[in-house]
Order: sequence, then C-alpha cells, then structure tokens
Amino acid sequence: MTSASEQSPPQGWCNRQLHDLCYVVGGGTPSRSQPKYWNGDIPWASVKDFSDEAVFLHDTKEHITQEGLESSTSTLVQANTPVVCTRMAVGRCALTIRPTAINQDLKALLLRDSFDLRFFIRLLKFHSSILDRVSVGSTVRGITTHDLLSLALCYPDKSEQSRIAAVLDTVDEAIAKTEAVIAKLKQVRAGLLHDLLTRGLDEHGQLRDPIAHPEQFQDSPMGRIPRAWGVTQLRQVADVASGVTLGRNLDGVGTLELPYLRVANVQDGYLDLADVKTIRIFPDELDRFRLRCGDVLMNEGGDYDKLGRGTVWEEQIPVCLHQNHVFRVRCRPDVLNCYFLAAISGSEIGKRYFLRSSKQSTNLASINSTQLNAFEIPVPNLDEQEAVIKILKVQDDQIINEARVLDKLHALKSGLMADLLTGRVRVPELEAGRRRG
Repeated sequence: MTSASEQSPPQGWCNRQLHDLCYVVGGGTPSRSQPKYWNGDIPWASVKDFSDEAVFLHDTKEHITQEGLESSTSTLVQANTPVVCTRMAVGRCALTIRPTAINQDLKALLLRDSFDLRFFIRLLKFHSSILDRVSVGSTVRGITTHDLLSLALCYPDKSEQSRIAAVLDTVDEAIAKTEAVIAKLKQVRAGLLHDLLTRGLDEHGQLRDPIAHPEQFQDSPMGRIPRAWGVTQLRQVADVASGVTLGRNLDGVGTLELPYLRVANVQDGYLDLADVKTIRIFPDELDRFRLRCGDVLMNEGGDYDKLGRGTVWEEQIPVCLHQNHVFRVRCRPDVLNCYFLAAISGSEIGKRYFLRSSKQSTNLASINSTQLNAFEIPVPNLDEQEAVIKILKVQDDQIINEARVLDKLHALKSGLMADLLTGRVRVPELEAGRRRG
C-alpha cells in the first residue's frame, strides 16, 4: 500500500499507521424479515449514506429499533466517530453527528490519540483513493481490516490540525450555502415551469388566471390548460428516431469512426460531454444517425430518474451520432419550438406520462418509440412558446451561474486539501500572508 511513511514528513509533522492511532469495530444488519426491527429511532448507516464530498453523517436513509440493534451484530457508535466504508464504495468516510448504528460494510475508527476530528476525517477522506486501490473482489470490491489499519497518515500537532480544519470548514460552508441556493432556484424553477405549462402567458406576458377567468381554460389529458392551446401527439409535430445499435463488428475499411451520445451523456436538462465514446458506421448511415442542431434528446430508459429526460442538442460536437437508447426528436419548426418540447419532457407532465406508459421492472423503466410518439403535449402558438422559453432561460442562467460558482469552490477545496493536508502549505504562512495583504 502506498503510504505517507514512504516520504519525509514536513517539519513538525509525524507519520503513523492507523493501527497505532485507533482500533476498529464493525457492524451488522438486523433481520429484514422482522418488521419490528426497522423504522425505529436509531440511525442505521450503510454504504449508500456516504458520498465522496460529505464530511459529516447527519442522518441515514434507514433506521432501526432498539430491539433490532440488540438482535444483530450492528454496533451503535457515538457521535463524533469516524466511519469508513470497507466494501463497495471503499474509502468513503464521514464523521457521525449523533449516535449511529453501522452495518457490516462499515468500520468505525475509535481513536486512541487526541485529534481535531474535523481535520482527521478530511485527512482520511484525502487518502481514500489509496484504500480503493488496494481493494479486491470481482463483483463487490472490499478491503481487509489489516489493509485499512496499514494506511499511513502524516499529520501535524493538534493546534495546526485545528487551523487547517478551520480553513476547510470555511470552504465547506461556502459550498453548502451555494448548494442551498441552487436547490432553492431549482425549486422555484419547477414551480414556475408548472405554472407556465398549465396557465401560459397572455398577450401582456402575464400568467393567465384560472380563477378570475375560468372561461380561458379547458380540460385536457394533462389537466386544465389554456383554451387557446392545442393538444396533439408528438408524432404529429415531430419526427422521432432511434440511434445506432452498439455491438456491430465493423472494421475500419470503408467505415467512419465518429463520436456518439449514450444515456450517460444525456442528463436532465443538460449534456455531460466529459466522456464521449466513438463508434463505427457505414458512410450511407451518416445522415440517418447524425444529430442536427435543435434535436431534442430523450433517454429510452434506465433508472426512473433517467426515463425520458433530455435536452436540446446545440452541435457542441460538429459531427455526432446517438445510440439506440437515446431518442432523437426533431421538431417541426413551424409548430413546435425544440426548447419548449424539452421543457415539457422535463416537467411533471412529461415525467408522469413516461412513468405511466413505461415498461417497469425493479428500479428500472423504459419506453419505446411508439409510446414516445403517442406522448400528448400542449401546443401554444410559437410566440407564446418563445415567451415561455425566455422566462425559463432567466431561471436557467441563474442556476448555471451558481453551478459555476460551486465548481470553482470544489476546485478551491481540492487544491487546499492537496496543499494543507500534506503540509506543502502551512496555515501560519497563509495567515501571515493575509496580514501582509
């Protein structure tokens, strides 16, 4: 295992392995066949409660009863206890905020030495990739207690630990506030979207009032909508097409190798183009599978939250295809604005339709082209569609701007952790620098 002990520590810092600093306790799971063991008042932590970013474990997705705790090998650890995942998401860790029971995929670290725990959990998180690298297993990866306790950590005295933790606390607080702003903006957008797609905008650009003017509204498959709007199936206002099928064995002779979009690239309202793969097709297939600017992309299926989600293709990649699990919807520009359709598909109207129409199995759902073509949508005139889009764009721009701030804060935090948790930059020097400034 790569360890801090292989390097000379910064002045005033020391290297110790975890087995010199703590001992570990594991946990367990109460019987699922006994309802009386579950839904109690005791938080019960499993791997799904941990993330790469979160430093503190405030609560858990599941809770158990006192009887459930006593009937199993689950262990109740006290508040302010570092807990690390030793199976599946190996290395993820967090500090408990209150007494919490843990399952068999976790280990609680009971420290012998006096640490600033806010520093310790961040130091452990900083080294999580080392634990992940030494994990083993073909289907479910895990790490032994021996390997966990062999992890070497390099750290300063407690006074400097606290100063480092204070700096990182400040960044984490800024991240949490920005995340809260983004969550609030998304909540506001969702409410506004619902109003825009059920009430629309009058000639003055104001939301129609269904109470003051009920005569302006009509019943429809998606509820009450403005009487001036039409309702039509998607097939009548757009062309729906599936993409290229993966797995064909085509060599390089007489074929084209081009980038393509898969389900992982098509997110809810945006595209993730960090990892775009390529595929080979025949030249005469290019026109069929090539995306055009303004195409609306919708996912065929996957997890429930992926179903039908999509966004508008703006030719971010000059020549790009789409695979068969991503539908391409090409709107008739004289009737339907592509951004308006994307808004409908991402709204509660779209989500309800896709879930109702989909083929479902455990945690998965899918729709086919017939069901997508039959999707009934409200269709205002183009001027009103464009007015709706402009209002939504203001909201989207605010969310995008805050997301950029969040990205910068995460980058700042990453850089600070690399500098401060290795001793490359010492906090007293930073404080002196601020005083000089």
